Amino acid sequence: MIKHHPTDELLKVFVDGELPASLSAAISIHTDMCPICQNKVAQLTEFQASHSFEPAHGQLFNVSDGIDHDEEASIDFDSMIDAITNDTTIAIPSLSIDKKIKIHDTTYTLPRAIQNIAMGGFTKLGKLSRARFKLDEGAIHTSLLHIQPGGGVPEHTHKGYELTLLLNGEFSDDMGEYVPGDFIMLDAKHTHNPTSQKGCLCFTVANAASHFTQGINRLLNPIGTFIY
Repeated sequence: MIKHHPTDELLKVFVDGELPASLSAAISIHTDMCPICQNKVAQLTEFQASHSFEPAHGQLFNVSDGIDHDEEASIDFDSMIDAITNDTTIAIPSLSIDKKIKIHDTTYTLPRAIQNIAMGGFTKLGKLSRARFKLDEGAIHTSLLHIQPGGGVPEHTHKGYELTLLLNGEFSDDMGEYVPGDFIMLDAKHTHNPTSQKGCLCFTVANAASHFTQGINRLLNPIGTFIY
């Protein structure tokens, strides 16, 4: 069962349309997988919609608003809708076909929210493979991160924030075990060493390089941008 979710504040900003594309995609993926957050987003969307069409406080609509209400009442909306839907010049988008990727010997279906985002090829370092999404968001880097069975990321902390959304498989760290759909947001207050016994695929978003903290792994800090 999914145990890690976006905060209510983050969900509200998502519904308001104020998140960068990377984080917006992550929440879209999570809500597709999580009935709890799906319900929250639906409620927030309904609340926003109901307030968007209300008149400003103290303002009332009346016949002096410049609208000819007799003319408005005479409009045949059914005929108008029929004319629009029967217009052969309007292109009707085709249903998207699930996009699949193969990493090593495993084939994955990409979540709907990221199927149409351009992505570079995979770069490999040990049992880690990473492909970057081409979102042009400056310091924010968005990737697919694949960990082969028995692999992991050396103990590290974060100079900024790091979001990991588990798409497939499993991994664990000092804070617990994670299942597909878990939305894990960490920052400089957290240090962890994620490992995966069976392998996993994650959607990651970070705005600064990881900083390795333990023993000889600190020598990896010059290549901390591989994961970031």
